[in-house]
Amino acid sequence: MARPARFTTGSTMRHVAVMTTTGAVGLMSLFLVDVANLFYISRLGQAELAAAIGFAGTVQFFMVSVSIGLSIAATATVSRALGAGDTAGARRLAASSMLILVAVLGLVAALVWLNRRTALELIGATGETLEIADGFLAIVLPSMPFLGVGMVSGGLLRSVGDARRAMYVTLTGGLFAAALDPLFIFGFGLGVDGAAIVSVLARMMIAAVGLWGAVRVHDLIGRLDLRAALGDARRLLAIAGPAVATQVSTPIGNAYLTRLVSEYGDSAVAGWAVTGRFTALAFAGIFTLSGALGPILGQNLGAGLYPRIRRAYRDALVFTACYVVVAWALLWLASDLIVAGFGLAGPGAEVLRAFTRFGAGAFLFTGALFVSNAAFNNLGRPAWATGFNWSRDALAIPVLGAVIGGAFGASGVVAIQALAALLVGTLAALTALRYVERLSGPPEGRRGYAAPQPAFASGRSAVAAQLGAEESPSPLATGEKSR
Repeated sequence: MARPARFTTGSTMRHVAVMTTTGAVGLMSLFLVDVANLFYISRLGQAELAAAIGFAGTVQFFMVSVSIGLSIAATATVSRALGAGDTAGARRLAASSMLILVAVLGLVAALVWLNRRTALELIGATGETLEIADGFLAIVLPSMPFLGVGMVSGGLLRSVGDARRAMYVTLTGGLFAAALDPLFIFGFGLGVDGAAIVSVLARMMIAAVGLWGAVRVHDLIGRLDLRAALGDARRLLAIAGPAVATQVSTPIGNAYLTRLVSEYGDSAVAGWAVTGRFTALAFAGIFTLSGALGPILGQNLGAGLYPRIRRAYRDALVFTACYVVVAWALLWLASDLIVAGFGLAGPGAEVLRAFTRFGAGAFLFTGALFVSNAAFNNLGRPAWATGFNWSRDALAIPVLGAVIGGAFGASGVVAIQALAALLVGTLAALTALRYVERLSGPPEGRRGYAAPQPAFASGRSAVAAQLGAEESPSPLATGEKSR
């Protein structure tokens, strides 16, 4: 007999902490490579190079957000199927998710590649900075489907509780890039193009490691079947559509802020780029938390364990608060070192210091928004997550931008971002808290819930019946050797 899905028993805080910290290690390795990339580029002594990386990162952010939205759908549907005991359906949904992801990301990447120059001009890139950013994106954008496959694979591994292998997906890619970056940037003299080539190779590595864990270790992904994918598309897109819409709002808001900061020159954009890299590095745990919380909520929803859902949501908010306080303190202490290390001056230094002094603290509210969105996406209210994100990025940020304007110079973008997070994050957290407190009744009744389906008649369900045995506690928690 298959064991119960692992998140339906045990301490919810422990599940939140273990899943988040293991995921954060992998993400931090990637973000650390991004920081190192920008550091290497800044050592070349041209502000245009660092600014170009900042502009290119803003465009890439859109693509990464699409990947995140699709991976949310995969994780939510698979974890719910597992929680309800439908392991054969989980394998089918995992395979369908992969096919849909590759098709969607391939199409979107092609459209962005063809219009990359226009996108860069819209966010303020000009002159030599525009040319450098355009060349970088020309190399990197075609590799986005590889990153998407790796992200979905990591999400699937988290959905069966294999936090360690989910961590390896991004950790391996980060270590791979860290080893090759100096060689390609300095050794081969390729500069920014070298950084782009390494990014492509690292994404291919991420996809390979993720598929190895999901397919070879857990046999979690069933046979790829276009007909099955078309049949599952409606259920997956019911979550993926709002989730992608939710995620895409963030790069749009970021693009607006990048446009504002570009008015203060390449130095300010370089400072904004460094700020973005350290935001990702310092708050990797918060970014991971929303993805880590999804399987926990999904399994307990599938099992109808509503008190555990409420407890997990509250634990995630407590974890967020503790994490942000520590990260904020470290950033404050390191602000002068960061400014000196990256050669920031003038508006660029102002932007960075504004973030480390008060902008980082506002991540408490950004984290609350992420946690609330995870609850909405996995508990049948994905449209609510979309609404809150767009309220922040398409309403609060532009309105605050119009009100604050240039009153605080280049550092005003940090104030705009922080105030928008405070307003929307607080409202989202209160709404989600009220929703989970009232949660009850059959999960099938809520929109967006992937109800258990009959086993797909393809001859692949024999191994799927053993998936429950895969859901043993994480090796990090028990010290046992993973399968």
